Amino acid sequence: MESNKPNETSNYNEEQDPAGEEPGGQENRQAAAAIGMVKEFGQTAAPAVEPEIYCITIIGQIEGHIVMPPHNKTTKYEHIIPQLVAAEQSKAVKGVLIILNTVGGDVEAGLAIAEMIASLSKPTVTVVVGGGHSIGVPIAVSSSYSIIAESATMTIHPIRMNGLVIGVPQTFEYMEKMQERVVRFVTSHSRISVDCFKDLMFKTGELNRDIGTAVGGSDAVKFGLMDEVGGIGTAMAKLNELISLRGVPADTGGLTQ
Repeated sequence: MESNKPNETSNYNEEQDPAGEEPGGQENRQAAAAIGMVKEFGQTAAPAVEPEIYCITIIGQIEGHIVMPPHNKTTKYEHIIPQLVAAEQSKAVKGVLIILNTVGGDVEAGLAIAEMIASLSKPTVTVVVGGGHSIGVPIAVSSSYSIIAESATMTIHPIRMNGLVIGVPQTFEYMEKMQERVVRFVTSHSRISVDCFKDLMFKTGELNRDIGTAVGGSDAVKFGLMDEVGGIGTAMAKLNELISLRGVPADTGGLTQ
């Protein structure tokens, strides 16, 4: 009986002692958790924010009330809105960086995201890399300061509707009112005039079999749509500057991706 006790103790220690864990087990679990976050939220950290600068990415097509096919790359607005609320509530977060590369999508979902960003009390900076098309334009201009990469473009066009339309006059009036909401939002959150924005929106000949305009990086700044041509480094420097102006010391290393 006595000879069995050391064996029992030994087995107990092996079960309870983390040192007896299979080599690389903890690293594998951390890697699996990180991959799961990338698949779910498009980033490697949970929305429970700790760093002073919180990064949100809006990529692909903005998905609204209708679920897109699984082969479409989408950003779900029900994922973005809770992250913005978490960033606003967190005492640790001093500023928010929004990176855009979107083809547009659901108009009301895009406007909801744009209104959320514009209503944050903390400094925000948006960076358009690749493209900020269609309803991505209001999101791009909704921040405290907007930056566009030199090679990026922004497509400005009227609101469109797919599928069967019943009651054409009523539907047209509804779309016209929604379009005015987009125009008012963009012009009130940027330096572009209403007339200039509408000229770009209804211009013919710029796009193949379409109306609208594809505006490049430097032209977007020239029209007053965006504030500056630049990239991530410029955006981080500007966001840290805005944080400092609020009287809060900025930590340049606090970026969550």
